[in-house]
Amino acid sequence: MSQAHWIPVVAGILVKGGLVLVGQRPDSQSLGGVWEFPGGKIERGEQPQAALIRELREELGIEVLEVSPVQMVQTHSYGYTNILILFYLVRYWRGEVQPRHHTSLEWVTPQELLSRPIPEANLHIIGDLYRILGVSQ
Repeated sequence: MSQAHWIPVVAGILVKGGLVLVGQRPDSQSLGGVWEFPGGKIERGEQPQAALIRELREELGIEVLEVSPVQMVQTHSYGYTNILILFYLVRYWRGEVQPRHHTSLEWVTPQELLSRPIPEANLHIIGDLYRILGVSQ
């Protein structure tokens, strides 16, 4: 009998002028083509906020200047693999975002997120995201 395992993940909700940044996953990866918040796995011994700063440097080419406390937490299962996602707001960084990992990056209104294919785990936080950003549904 296989035992489920957990993968801790961080996601950054970058906010600029009322818009949030989403990236499209490459078709060659799992969930290819879906739009997601940038981020990634927390490495062994790494603090979550440090993981987010590292991931955003690797994926977007930016230096994060400030990360909020954790805003939302979500779990999701893909078969025997479970993910625990910690969502953070990021409002201040240095540099211009570049698609180093994603096929494409776009700044969208929070309401536009529901018109795009996004990971199911992210669908569950949309209501909380609207509340945190002060956006009506």
